[in-house]
Amino acid sequence: MNGLISTAGLGVSNKSVGLTRHTKHRHVPSPVTPNFVAPQIQPSLSFKPIALAAAIARTATTRENAPAALLYGLQLSALIELETLLQDGTTFALEPYFEFLADTAGSQLAAKVGAGIAHLYMDALGYAWRANAACLSSALDPHADFIYDGGNASGHGVILAEAHGSFAKDTTAAKVANAAKRKYVKQVKPYIATPSLFGKVIHGYSIAFGSKPTAAGSFLAVSETRISKPRKTAAAPMKVSQATTRLQGTSAPMILATHRSNFLLMGIPEITNWIDWLSSRDTTIPERDAVVFLRLQYAGRTYLAAPPWLWRSDSPPWWIEDIFYRPDWRRVARRARLTSSRHHPGLDFGWFAIEEKAGVEFLNALSSAIGGGERQVPGSMDLPTFEPTGFGLNGGEPLLRGEAEEAYQYALFRDGLALLGDAFRGQPSGVVVWSPDGGAVLG
Repeated sequence: MNGLISTAGLGVSNKSVGLTRHTKHRHVPSPVTPNFVAPQIQPSLSFKPIALAAAIARTATTRENAPAALLYGLQLSALIELETLLQDGTTFALEPYFEFLADTAGSQLAAKVGAGIAHLYMDALGYAWRANAACLSSALDPHADFIYDGGNASGHGVILAEAHGSFAKDTTAAKVANAAKRKYVKQVKPYIATPSLFGKVIHGYSIAFGSKPTAAGSFLAVSETRISKPRKTAAAPMKVSQATTRLQGTSAPMILATHRSNFLLMGIPEITNWIDWLSSRDTTIPERDAVVFLRLQYAGRTYLAAPPWLWRSDSPPWWIEDIFYRPDWRRVARRARLTSSRHHPGLDFGWFAIEEKAGVEFLNALSSAIGGGERQVPGSMDLPTFEPTGFGLNGGEPLLRGEAEEAYQYALFRDGLALLGDAFRGQPSGVVVWSPDGGAVLG
């Protein structure tokens, strides 16, 4: 496993998907938690193909109990399908040979793309942290896909989100809207105001996306919990007992679930092993080896990524000097990566990495939770978040901030995870070494 994926066939054109239907559903009480205000729904979602690719990979790996090797395979297959079947251009469209897929394969791809679109929309709304919603009910009961925290939900509870995708020949705006409403009623509404491992569910969304495989264009519908307007006469302030006061920051299980997926995508299994150990008392304590991260300057920020000398297990490690002091380091790094049996020479690759401040603060929090092997997991963690790059609502904000679009193709999510387009445009600037006991230290 590694942190690179092929992005050769994704294209670079900004795509815009208009909101074709927005429906609100009543709930009592409203709001579920006093003072919660849902973010305003915007009329369109804009994104770069690389952002959709990253979102699909993230949703494919948000399964806390699944083996890392399985999740890696799922996200890799989803991205290969996307780069093969997504047309370039400003309008969402599938390649004509989509029709040669079997019905089940087409439905599965639509579900993956629908999940990716839903994740882009939720992240753009301000919700930064995510986990799988399987904890809400048994496998026999229908439930929504994901639970979110952050943004407007911070300090109030968690948000439930259901995703749906359809690439049927008879897809219409009305059918997509009906799917969003139907799935809200069946898979979101029953769980509003219920407790979960990550906090009380205070709001919900059902996001449906559809496109005809024979025509360019798409449909996006959102159903969400209605929040009643406050009465003109102010009600007496609610007394909240100390036992029900929500902790500052985000619940530690939510943070751990998010970063399990993140570090899996980055190709750093040592971190996912420690997260699994913290989450389950049945697992064996991992090896206490140090983990080396490469510091990479890219598009005006510093990121942490799996270092190139870990990309190939059949060759000896590279010395740090081999990277930092060779004028042709990009060519050498490309050659080492592209001779791997997983890919063919000549492809362009995206590199999963995490913004340095976000990565270092989480790694230090992880060391504190490990507690020398005593498992001292706090109730919550307070970590930085960022404005997303590469996607946004309403098309009003630039998809890339601070750098020329033609210079960099990348996507940055609110929790700090990024998919860097041509990672070799970046400049290495040292290493960060993390140890379970000592935390993250600049090497």
